[in-house]
Amino acid sequence: MNFDVLIIGGGVSGLQCALVLGSALQKPFAMHKKTGIITHQKASHLQNALFNNVLGISPKTLGKNILISGKDQLAQLYPEVLQIEKEKVLSIEEFENNFKIVTNKSEYISKTVVLALNYAKPLTIKGLEKYLEPHQRANPSKDRIQLKNKDFLIKKDLYCCGTIAGLRSQFAIAAGSGASVATDILTLWNNNIPTKVHDKA
Repeated sequence: MNFDVLIIGGGVSGLQCALVLGSALQKPFAMHKKTGIITHQKASHLQNALFNNVLGISPKTLGKNILISGKDQLAQLYPEVLQIEKEKVLSIEEFENNFKIVTNKSEYISKTVVLALNYAKPLTIKGLEKYLEPHQRANPSKDRIQLKNKDFLIKKDLYCCGTIAGLRSQFAIAAGSGASVATDILTLWNNNIPTKVHDKA
């Protein structure tokens, strides 16, 4: 299956990226773009989180519930974004000006890839080893990792967001980075015209 953009990771940053992209898929410049997200969440740090300090989220909300409701929100509002569940990515490699993503069940080709992974060791996806470095903002005693990037761009058409991009582990920071990457991709789709998506009542 071929995609214009495939997000790998169904945590905060990945789901937020998918929501922003999904909200633009009816725009003329994005209407025919095939978008997907591999929502493997087993390793998401959100599973054990409790939120009291996030704007717009009710106090004592559990992270594991946000993961469920986030996927539901994406499916209900933007069903054009294909959610691929219960697949674990094994490798990513460049393939004819695209990327080939191999999972434990299938293979996908995508023009653009967004890596929305957590920053824990080990990172088991083959093909990313050369981009790994120690995390710059985490407590050194935690021995976390990140992917080398500049403004979330690792190399042409390969992005990262969330803690794997070198950000601190805060819900709002992760969500913001996912939205930022999405708007960068939308800007490219829109002939490099700076692009954002706002819903209006």
